[in-house]
This record gives sequence, structure tokens and C-alpha cells, in this order.
Amino acid sequence: MTDDIDQILISALMEDSRRSLKALANLSGLSSPSVAERLRRLEERGVLRGYTVEVDPKCFGYQLQAIVRIRPLPGQLQEVERQIQAIAEFTECDKVTGDDCFIARLHVRSMEQLDTLLDRLNVLAETNTAIVKKTPVKRRLPPMA
Repeated sequence: MTDDIDQILISALMEDSRRSLKALANLSGLSSPSVAERLRRLEERGVLRGYTVEVDPKCFGYQLQAIVRIRPLPGQLQEVERQIQAIAEFTECDKVTGDDCFIARLHVRSMEQLDTLLDRLNVLAETNTAIVKKTPVKRRLPPMA
């Protein structure tokens, strides 16, 4: 699927998605046109799905981050999913197996805002919330090899 050079390029882009073709060429030992071609092929195959910027929500006043486990009441699964999608402060959500149907990440400015947002769901679902104190492992790729 990918070779060692592809993995070098992917790792370098994961560290800094703004790296220039020249910098990627230096890291990989290829020419800039060869790097561009490899990146194009990785994009076409769906290995690289986009390039992004990491933004700190605290810079916008979001002082608290919470992980919310959500268990919809009977018959409310689709409506709960729609509500989660409609609340912009939910920044990630996974539909999972087990007792809880959703595990979501929520950014809020205050405990009062947390209560207000969760109240919108509490008529449709049971929630269990944990406040994030620290993120010792940021989102990362599993080993490629």
C-alpha cells in the first residue's frame, strides 16, 4: 500500500502539513517533482484526504473540553444524531457499540454553557460527562508498518 518513502512523507506532513515540496524532497531524498507526484498519487488513492491547521479552542474562549457519552432514549437515535450535528460546540463524535451509542468531544466556555447544551440532549438521551484535564496523547496515526 505504501512504501518507506511514502511513510516518510506522510509522517513529515503529520508533523507540519505546510512543509514545502523542497523540504519534503530533502527529507525523502527525492526531487521536488517526484515528491509532488507521490503526494498526488497518495491523494488519488485516498491515503491523504486533506491538509489541515491545528487551532487551539482556548484562543476563542473555549476553556473547557468534555467527553460526553450519549445513550439515546428508545426511538430517539436519529434525532440525537441530528442534535449532535447541529450543536457546533461538539467538535468530534463517534457512533460506537456498547451501552452508549455516541462518544463525543465538546468544547465550552463555561460550566453553564455545558449545562445549557446538554439540556438540549437530555430530553432525548442520557448523558455521562467527563471534563478533560489534559491530553497526554494527541490525535496521531497508528504505526504505518
